[in-house]
Amino acid sequence: MRVTKLEHAALVVDHSGDRLFVDPGKFTTPITEAAGALAVVITHLHDDHWTPEQLARISDRSPGVRFFGPEGVVAKAAESGIEVEQVAPGDEVEVGPFRLRFFGGRHAVIHPSIPVIDNVGVLVNDALYYAGDSFAVPEGVAVDALAAPAGAPWMKIADSMDYVMAVRPRRAFPTHEMVLSRAGKDLSNARLAWATEQGGGEYLPLEPGDSFDL
Repeated sequence: MRVTKLEHAALVVDHSGDRLFVDPGKFTTPITEAAGALAVVITHLHDDHWTPEQLARISDRSPGVRFFGPEGVVAKAAESGIEVEQVAPGDEVEVGPFRLRFFGGRHAVIHPSIPVIDNVGVLVNDALYYAGDSFAVPEGVAVDALAAPAGAPWMKIADSMDYVMAVRPRRAFPTHEMVLSRAGKDLSNARLAWATEQGGGEYLPLEPGDSFDL
């Protein structure tokens, strides 16, 4: 499998021409290279993780693509005539070569004044883990590659460092970083690299368009 980081929280996983997209939102360049897409995972409702327009682009280029997300996404997408299959923590789905296992359940708290919404983390082929906007640890899983949040209104860098050390991945790379300046990205990369190395892992300071193989 080849994992490519897109802007902000979006990823694409390629397995011999079959593709899985995760969280293509409004901070991600419009996705026009989507041939071979079998599935899209949407971790939660916020539009920096999905938009109807992004899903429509993917669907236009890959008719029959399946969309997966928690209850809130299912309801909101239906308003735009988009069918999303509901998933929850503990669920497991197989789509072509992709085995998807779901964890977590709730978005991290932003502020007491803002309602907490549902959020699912996804483990792809027991190797790649992305928790969406949460620090949900996939208990009992040896994570090969972890998408670690670098910056968000719901976190400070110490939270993400602790999260990386709890997961102890073999490799980690940054996600959710479009809210940061270049200086902020560099700072977060340095801190997340340190946290990854505490568990003997390697940190990959990926930029949008960069890839690595699993």
